[in-house]
Amino acid sequence: MSPTTSVPQASFGPGHVTFLGAGPGDPGLLTLRAVEALASADVLVAEPEVLDVVRAHARAGAELSGASQQAGADESSSPVDAANLVMAAARGGKRVVRAVSGDPGLDAGVGEEMLACAAEGIPFEVVPGIAAAVGVPAYAGVPLRDEHGADVRFVDARTASERCWTEVGASDGTVVVSTTLETVAAAAGELVAAGRKPDTPMAVTVAGTTTRQRTWNATLGTVAQVLKQAKVLPSPQGHQPVIAVVGERSAAARRDRLSWFESKPLFGWKVLVPRTKEQAASLSDQLVSYGAVPHEVPTIAVEPPRTPQQMERAVKGLVTGRYEWIAFTSVNAVKAVREKFEEYGLDARAFAGIKVAAVGEQTAKALIAFGVKPDLVPSGEQSAAGLLEDWPPYDPVFDPIDRVFLPRADIATETLVAGLIELGWEVDDVTAYRTVRASPPPAETREAIKGGGFDAVLFTSSSTVRNLVGIAGKPHNVTVIACIGPATAKTAEEHGLRVDVMAPEPSVHKLAEALAEFGAARRAAAVEAGEAVTRPSERRPGARRRRAATS
Repeated sequence: MSPTTSVPQASFGPGHVTFLGAGPGDPGLLTLRAVEALASADVLVAEPEVLDVVRAHARAGAELSGASQQAGADESSSPVDAANLVMAAARGGKRVVRAVSGDPGLDAGVGEEMLACAAEGIPFEVVPGIAAAVGVPAYAGVPLRDEHGADVRFVDARTASERCWTEVGASDGTVVVSTTLETVAAAAGELVAAGRKPDTPMAVTVAGTTTRQRTWNATLGTVAQVLKQAKVLPSPQGHQPVIAVVGERSAAARRDRLSWFESKPLFGWKVLVPRTKEQAASLSDQLVSYGAVPHEVPTIAVEPPRTPQQMERAVKGLVTGRYEWIAFTSVNAVKAVREKFEEYGLDARAFAGIKVAAVGEQTAKALIAFGVKPDLVPSGEQSAAGLLEDWPPYDPVFDPIDRVFLPRADIATETLVAGLIELGWEVDDVTAYRTVRASPPPAETREAIKGGGFDAVLFTSSSTVRNLVGIAGKPHNVTVIACIGPATAKTAEEHGLRVDVMAPEPSVHKLAEALAEFGAARRAAAVEAGEAVTRPSERRPGARRRRAATS
């Protein structure tokens, strides 16, 4: 058994506590050990912003406790509140994960919690995380060392003594200062007073490693002016964390060439994806890789067919050998057949002897999850036309049965049916599910759609255009409209929308790629013109003022 294997604890006696570093903000920076610990926790204790980072990896049924959300507590909870939650759960025999921002070894409050566990004989372990002082500069494109191997000092301006400032001021190495937006200029003044030259380069980063990250290049003497000119205002809640890197050799002056994160083509773009979370999973992952913040809004709801008898006969025909093939064109079709199987007490073994076709990666994955490996997936375009390109014609010598079962939506086109008939097959075209307009999204989302709060929207079909406008209203004219093909674009234009991006082929991934290319070209044009790189939503009236107030 490896040292990292989780061992179930008894439900009585001392529990177990894992002090876990959640990193500086990007959930992708959690370690493998952290994910493993979260998956076996009974109780997860963290401040609300840290919960947002780790909750996706908590096991189903785990108790999530926001350290500042106890009954009677205000938003500025003290470490003692978290300690009480941790100790109470551990005394009850629970496996507790105490998650903190950055690395637990740099959190003085966590050290006190460890001592409390040791005093009561409660076993604990520490899972290190990436410290903000290291992770944020990496995301800001500011290497802390160059080829000369200069000394690197770390200072927490909120607790630094006069002696500490004197020591770092006397050195000529790189200084990484953990501070706040409200006090970063004062920290720069401390370094100048301690002996650093006012023209020493300084890179200041807020909201590091998240898609809200922003970095400014300045010097110790100009940082206050630079932030003022950028109209960066402190958060209304105050104490907005900042990581500042100071030093001649910190590469701050070369950040324009090393800023890999903030220069992503869709960095910070809020992109509306009018699909369910399950349908949009891989598409949203692709958008995230471009720096975007996807927001899924379902526009279509799936319901059973009004008359289920046709579907029931077809499923029984699968078992009795009526079909040579079954073709799935969507995840919803797989789900509909699977539910009917379960209703009759059947499982994937009922597909024995039947060839299975699937259109699309997600459809194939849904079948594999059901225990069925598709025999045919389009080698090219993932569509009905692509499937027909690879579908074999009926051959009475090799095909004992000439019939295909096609479970699909009530609004599906006839392309696949007509193509299969042309290839010599008989087709049972069965309505497996109905698509209806989804319920309207929350008022906040509707207001963002109509008010220009989204930077782009991806339309993957004509029905997504009609339904989104129907349930939420027409997107604002600053929003970039991206369509998967000419038919979808025509529908968008009919609804008064300006189409900015068209996929080169009917694929959701090519659509996202085309939007990224549009964003990259827009960014390049702004840089070439010497203008600030802004998101489309920042062009609407009042957007700049609101952005500055919340930076």
